[in-house]
Amino acid sequence: MSVKFQVTFDCAHAGNLAEFWATALGRQIQPPPEGFESWQDWCEKNGMEYDPGQMSAVVDPEGIQPRLLFIRVPEAKTVKNRMHLDLEVSAGPPATAEERRPAIEAKAKRLEEIGAKRVGIKEEFGGAWLVMTDPEGNEFCVV
Repeated sequence: MSVKFQVTFDCAHAGNLAEFWATALGRQIQPPPEGFESWQDWCEKNGMEYDPGQMSAVVDPEGIQPRLLFIRVPEAKTVKNRMHLDLEVSAGPPATAEERRPAIEAKAKRLEEIGAKRVGIKEEFGGAWLVMTDPEGNEFCVV
């Protein structure tokens, strides 16, 4: 039986990182529960302090892809991710690395405009991908 899952990111500011990934993936910040105008309204109703830096989530408007949850933690990122996202924007196999580059480059430029940084291009096993980091230094690939 298949298990539904979400991907959770530790971060310094949940709201900012969620905004980056919502834009990068063409998704949206999770709306508040039905009957509430905003998350602030929901927090107040439930006796909680509203802090957009504490927690935020990104959802697929179609409800197909996994939810991404961002949670503030006190410690900074110190080492390379052991797991990362691959943003699949090129044709993939059987396209050659040269055929994939324009789509990868176009997406990379848009991501840089919203705070991503390039780490380097990789070409192995007949494929090509660009390693990048999000605004908090989490690695991901554009393939």
